Amino acid sequence: MKPILTLLYLFLFVYVVTLLVAGDLASTYTPVENITIACGTNGTFDPYRDWSGDINSKFSPIGSTTQVNTSTSDYSYYYSDDVPYYTARLSHSEFTYSFNLTAGQKFIRLYFYPASYTNFSRSKALFSVKAGDFTLLDNFNASATADASGESRLYREFCLNVDEEQSLKTFNITFSPSKDAYAFINGIEIVSMPTSLYYSAAKSEGFRYVGDSQLHRIENSTALQTLYRLDIAGGGPTLSFQYPSSYEYMYRSDDVYRWWNISDDVYLDSLSKTISELPYNDTIQLKFVKIPEYSAPEYVYLTGRSLGMEKYINKSYNLTWRFPVDSSFHYLVRLHFCELEPSFTQSGDRKFQININSQTVEEGADIIQWSGGNGIPVYRDYVVYMSGPENEKNVDLSLTLAADEKSSYNEAILNGLEIFKLLDSNVSYDARRNPDSLQLKRPKKSSESTPTVAIVAGVISSIIVFSVIGFLVFRRGWKAKDSRSSHRTKKSMKVYKSSLPTNCRHFSLPEIKVATENFNATSIIGVGGFGNVYKGRIDGQATLVAIKRLKPDSSQGAHEFKTEIELLTQICHRHLVSLIGYRNGKGEMILVYDYMARGTLRDHLYNTENPPLPWKERLQICIGAAQGLQYLHSGAMGTIIHRDVKSTNILLDENWVAKVSDFGLSKGTNHMSKTHISTLVKGSFGYLDPEYFRTQHLTPQSDVYSFGVVLCEVLCARPAVIHTEEIRQANLAEWAKSCHQNGELDQIIDPILRGNITAECLNKFTEVAISCMHDNGTERPSMTDVVRGLELALQLQQSAEGNINCIERNVETETSSSEKSCATNDSIKCISATIFSEINNPIGR
Repeated sequence: MKPILTLLYLFLFVYVVTLLVAGDLASTYTPVENITIACGTNGTFDPYRDWSGDINSKFSPIGSTTQVNTSTSDYSYYYSDDVPYYTARLSHSEFTYSFNLTAGQKFIRLYFYPASYTNFSRSKALFSVKAGDFTLLDNFNASATADASGESRLYREFCLNVDEEQSLKTFNITFSPSKDAYAFINGIEIVSMPTSLYYSAAKSEGFRYVGDSQLHRIENSTALQTLYRLDIAGGGPTLSFQYPSSYEYMYRSDDVYRWWNISDDVYLDSLSKTISELPYNDTIQLKFVKIPEYSAPEYVYLTGRSLGMEKYINKSYNLTWRFPVDSSFHYLVRLHFCELEPSFTQSGDRKFQININSQTVEEGADIIQWSGGNGIPVYRDYVVYMSGPENEKNVDLSLTLAADEKSSYNEAILNGLEIFKLLDSNVSYDARRNPDSLQLKRPKKSSESTPTVAIVAGVISSIIVFSVIGFLVFRRGWKAKDSRSSHRTKKSMKVYKSSLPTNCRHFSLPEIKVATENFNATSIIGVGGFGNVYKGRIDGQATLVAIKRLKPDSSQGAHEFKTEIELLTQICHRHLVSLIGYRNGKGEMILVYDYMARGTLRDHLYNTENPPLPWKERLQICIGAAQGLQYLHSGAMGTIIHRDVKSTNILLDENWVAKVSDFGLSKGTNHMSKTHISTLVKGSFGYLDPEYFRTQHLTPQSDVYSFGVVLCEVLCARPAVIHTEEIRQANLAEWAKSCHQNGELDQIIDPILRGNITAECLNKFTEVAISCMHDNGTERPSMTDVVRGLELALQLQQSAEGNINCIERNVETETSSSEKSCATNDSIKCISATIFSEINNPIGR
């Protein structure tokens, strides 16, 4: 009996010790300091936690030369969420709050409500804030910042360390007004934070540095400002919701009173908005065995956003967030992960690539490998330096997750994200060039169901070009407007006439109104993100034109308007749309083009009442469009990459001559000595080059890929992407390649064309289309070779007409020919060397 008891005691001892060890890692955290001050009032408030007034308390501030004033703001109502914004402490002279703090790392949170207070004008608030050795805010213009960001209330969180020496004396937070101004504060919060929550642990080598093999330590001499803290695709139970600022996006608190924004979609790019959100899964019992439980609350790890299980779609697209930040600073990026899919249990089931600022930081991110199992939270930290042009104050910090084709399920996932700005002591954190700097902006809600993308009042990187012309109708989720503040939008509507080309006709507004019958709704022939397209007549009704009028709130602004004019006044080709002139001034930006009587190519392929196009006419249209793109890529003006090739951007005149249109996204260079242009991804869903989307490296071959999709549209008479239960058919490019490889061409051809295409022509046409959509850009033909290939296909059709083996009468012959030449992964190389010489000797263009 004794041996059994001994074994039992031993087992219990080991079990208890195990629990204690595990508990040391996974235990919750109780802050040593938890100070909350509602400034300018007395008493205690309890909206979700105790807030104490500073009047006649141990936290009463010390003024320097003048009496510190207290006043009630102009709130017209009062709710618990208004604490601590309901009252304020104000002064025209410096004042200081003093605290006796223990040594350690702290959260410091400041709350501001810029309003008209008694005897204090809202616009006169201009001040600096210093905490210990750190200047947190420098010449902070509260009202201008709030106006620029669309917020009425402001909230700032900082992390800093109080060392042993500082703990022996008082820790001061000082508010210093500028000359002829005043300082104010509504609320102050100081909360102890777990050691090394965001700082490097004593024995840690540091965090991974983006773009370099070195590691970066975050020492106690560094302060952090919280810029973004996101519960990705946040859902789940309503815990403690509150608005730390005035923006209308719900926040959720945790045990150390961090606020987690549950609206990550305002930072997603347009394509990523369609990516699936993972439902809140409270059936999973999380196991905090790799990171402490206080790293992030459970609800962060129980929701997330993933690419979804559609492998064909995931091959071409990824998840991308963009966060406005200040240039010339280091940032800590923390990514939170937890594998929630029960079927993913082995390392390699879900592997994906992580890119920060277009640089790969994880080639094969594997959550199971990191965590050791399902339902085990982990996080990864990266430090990135954000550079930018000398005159560019703000830049976008991009995060991209791309599926790994070699993994079992071709998937990617993210559960949570935090971004902090790093700065050493004695350097201002938030002195971010008031008021046109970032200042943690959040967008206002638009009247549409999709929130607008949060970006700043300053100009986003000049390399980004949105289209202001064309029949650009964005697919799902592409209605997100530029969320610069209203004053920024108005400012962007002005383009100085002296900066526009002089070799292009300038129309007066009365001329435009006469041409459109005062913008008569009955004259509208198209609607896009830019505004309306009107059919009109100029020169005494002699000339028929298309007139595109930019909407005042269009996301496609003055810079893109100017770029469009500059480009189209320098190029001229039979297969490119011609710009006649423009109107700029009095709040109007208008472009005048040649009228295209037949509309778009898509208008004659599917979802239309127009009669179907015969095959030879389709071929001739494709050849014309290809010649237009060939001119862009290799014309006298250097290389111009269109970036938005699709069937709605190929217009047809009354003689069925194809003309490429919509150059708002185009990128031009005088030479292509470099193999690519690094730029943010722009384009249309279903047509985007997957290689460009993954790498953000733009080449002319990206246009080639998109044109390959157009060729498939012409052959199949169906959209580039459709909603279907048959996943294989959802993406036209992938479906066409699959059918071509398996010798199933008869499944994809427009039924109207069956019996009207010769087998030889069909083989050549599909070879050209499939070669354009090669996964590897360097294996795609040039547009010159595409033109030759299509011309040969037309010749084969013409020469064989009247004595032909058509596809329905000779499916076996066609299938056999297809299998011989193209039934393997090397099918690209079946195209004859005389026409596609570059296929056998691929060179990046």
